[in-house]
Amino acid sequence: MSALPILQCALAAGISWWVAHDLVGHERPFFAPIAAVISLGVSLGQRLRRVVELVVGVSVGILVGDLLISQIGSGAWQLVIVVALAMAVAVFADGGALFVAQAGSSAVLVATLLPPGETGGVDRWVDALIGGGIGLLVAAVLPSDPVGPVRREARAVLDELAAVLSGTAEALRDRDVEAAGRALRRARRSQPLIDSLRAALRSGREVTTVAPMHRPRRRTMGRYAELVDRADYAMRNARVLARRAYTALGDDEPAANALPDAISSLARAVGRLGDELGAEGDRTRAREPVLDAVHDSPVLSDATAARLGPSEQVMAAQARSIALDLLQATGMPRDEALQALRADPNPPDRVVES
Repeated sequence: MSALPILQCALAAGISWWVAHDLVGHERPFFAPIAAVISLGVSLGQRLRRVVELVVGVSVGILVGDLLISQIGSGAWQLVIVVALAMAVAVFADGGALFVAQAGSSAVLVATLLPPGETGGVDRWVDALIGGGIGLLVAAVLPSDPVGPVRREARAVLDELAAVLSGTAEALRDRDVEAAGRALRRARRSQPLIDSLRAALRSGREVTTVAPMHRPRRRTMGRYAELVDRADYAMRNARVLARRAYTALGDDEPAANALPDAISSLARAVGRLGDELGAEGDRTRAREPVLDAVHDSPVLSDATAARLGPSEQVMAAQARSIALDLLQATGMPRDEALQALRADPNPPDRVVES
């Protein structure tokens, strides 16, 4: 865990207490530091939404709690009614999880800590607003790196994609059904990595929105957004490729000798793209290995597709789709990527051996 989020939460809690207690004059502004910490969290992601849900949830809980407790008094059964109604109102308003939880907890505080008739409910709403605002201010003044986490998560996804492709290629080369099954299972377990990458991208974009010093990096985040989508599609195609390889080997179907080499070349191209990301390099340099993997392989040529068996055609098609995804991940438009893949410098009459 990074030290920066901890520092952000600690400073926001202290500053929000000082503002609510010393400047505004609230006697016990415990909700201000709580709101600040919740709005920041120890991990980024949808911070603006959390602040809104926090403040609105507190408002709903206070409103329902004050109205009911002033009429029916406090006690166990009153607490049941107050919490149920507050959370029901929040759910009916189609609030998120934080919205509903804050509505319920605020109602509990009104029912248990504030005697009927006191005005602390409005103060707590103000405290929540102060805490949420201070949390956003601290995030803007002391922002985290928006690109670093996205780059690390993207590298993890690309490394996993390369491993799946390498495992599938080795399974085809060795005619190993169990190895193909392992590659398929690995591909199927890759979705959490994609989800983590998308979460990191959302957090990074939020930082570039809130923090003025990071706004020039919005263009970089936009490039990563395209990479995220393409990496997701490439991994999905790799799952289909691994599944077809597993099925073909299990049914003892033939596989062209050049097919494992083509898939291995794609795996190396994925690694090259990951290296460019990790070294802050030029991702366009990763295009050449992708194109070489397609153009140097007879099984990935459109001219030889008709001579392949059914499973071979499926695997070759998935490999070409992965190549297309990788080219787009480097920022190449789809039309240009398709044209580049078709511009095969090698003659179309190469021999495909099974």
